[in-house]
Amino acid sequence: MERKTIYLCLAHMSEEGLEQKYIKEAFNTNWVVPLGPNVNGFEKDLEEFVGENKHVVALSAGTAAVHLALIACGIGPGDEVCVQSFTFCASSHPVKYLGATPVFIDSEPDTWNMDPQLLEQAILDRKAKTGKYPKAIIPVALYGMPYDIERIMAIANKYGIPVIEDAAEGFGSRFNGQVLGTFGQYGVLSFNGNKMITTSGGGALICADEAQKNKIMWYATQAREAYPYYQHEEIGYNYRMSNICAGIGRGQMTIVNDHIAHHKHVQARYAELLKDLPCIHLHAAPNADYDANYWLCTITIDPEVRIKGQENAYKETVKSAVGGAAGVIHQVDSPTTDCQPNENVEALRVFMLEHKIEARPVWKPMHKQPVYADCPAYVNGVSETIFKIGMCLPAGPMVTDEDIDYIVEQIKNAIL
Repeated sequence: MERKTIYLCLAHMSEEGLEQKYIKEAFNTNWVVPLGPNVNGFEKDLEEFVGENKHVVALSAGTAAVHLALIACGIGPGDEVCVQSFTFCASSHPVKYLGATPVFIDSEPDTWNMDPQLLEQAILDRKAKTGKYPKAIIPVALYGMPYDIERIMAIANKYGIPVIEDAAEGFGSRFNGQVLGTFGQYGVLSFNGNKMITTSGGGALICADEAQKNKIMWYATQAREAYPYYQHEEIGYNYRMSNICAGIGRGQMTIVNDHIAHHKHVQARYAELLKDLPCIHLHAAPNADYDANYWLCTITIDPEVRIKGQENAYKETVKSAVGGAAGVIHQVDSPTTDCQPNENVEALRVFMLEHKIEARPVWKPMHKQPVYADCPAYVNGVSETIFKIGMCLPAGPMVTDEDIDYIVEQIKNAIL
């Protein structure tokens, strides 16, 4: 029988089919709009999960959550926001939506996340250069690994700068026992199709109190004033989550702890099977304070390793989107850029794909993206180095022990 492709992280529904139950209730009661019992119930479930007396607003995407958090922090044209460079573009693009400028901060080697020392250097340097401090700080839980929120919050409080935690990949990850997204002024969650739980597409914003929640909900529903007709005195957005999608979320919340436990199990199995392969290094939490959900498991490959087919790496341009749900890409003339993974990483990606395994490079640092070429960046070389040698391996709830055994077997087969 032909082997099925092992994907990075596929959605997994509850065995009881609770997602369909809540969706059916929405259809039966005609609640098919961006409000209703499922939205309210999902927000309540999330508030109970994150704890710390926080309030949660369910939204159409994690990107929308970043955008609204920035608006609530008063970000506008001419402002600067410190953003982790080693991340997906949803952390920084909303800064540009508002006419502000991202100031990119490189990573520390242990967590791969925002380097607190560089962060403080950047804050002081921006103050010296522009006469004012950045207006917000956005650390990111890369692949579910917690950031050093203790030091980041100390620096933020020292200079009076709000923190927007991007925990989109870190749902359920904890630092010193506390759920990520509950330390800063706002916390961002994502429920995209490949996240720890899914609502098909969607996200949420964790707020400090009910007043913040009401403010975010107002912005997310077109910022309407209290008149019997539509009057707008500020720009609002259509960002609330659908009652249908929220029904999926309610069902997913019944199995979220099982999902997190499975991802941690996958990480542990990779660790066991890769321990005798000294040229492959599995990224792991630096100590017990960092309780990662291991949304994706990541490895680095020693530069001197030779992979089967490596001589053909980057010889042809990519013709279609690699991974994810993206269906439209711009064709390019050259298969290479001035910042890309090493040839052995690309060769291993291709080898794995040929053997029905989806593996991907880690995120390309934002400060190396052409669209951000003119933005300030405070770098130490960590994220660029990891980008050249890093790779993501499957870790979702649909990945079995047999799959992991096969993945590691193919990694070993690929090495010359």
